[in-house]
Amino acid sequence: MMTTSTPLALLLAQASPSGGGSSLMPFLVQFVLIIAIIYFIMVRPQQKQRQKHEESLKALKRGDEIVTSGGIIGEVVHIRETSKDGGANRLDDRVTIRSGESKLVVERGRIAKILGGQQTSSSTNTPAT
Repeated sequence: MMTTSTPLALLLAQASPSGGGSSLMPFLVQFVLIIAIIYFIMVRPQQKQRQKHEESLKALKRGDEIVTSGGIIGEVVHIRETSKDGGANRLDDRVTIRSGESKLVVERGRIAKILGGQQTSSSTNTPAT
């Protein structure tokens, strides 16, 4: 007689009626609880963070200081919207930024972080008292 120690064989052995009720139910409850914990600790906060980032990209305006995903820091000079309806695909819009003496065109979706407007960049240059 050959014995197998696969997880499926162990589950089937536990599920076999041995006098009382089914022992599969506690396992399923634990499995569902683990999945729920993973969802609420990892997946949902990441979705909220992504949604917040997309909202801030949609609210991007001229004069905002941004950081691209490549690490370039610049100030938004012009935004050219590619979609006429202003709806679903606004992350493909072209954003012209000024970084130092150069002007660059980047996609709105490639902006990693919005540092703020012109007011915040001028206030960071003042010495603290």
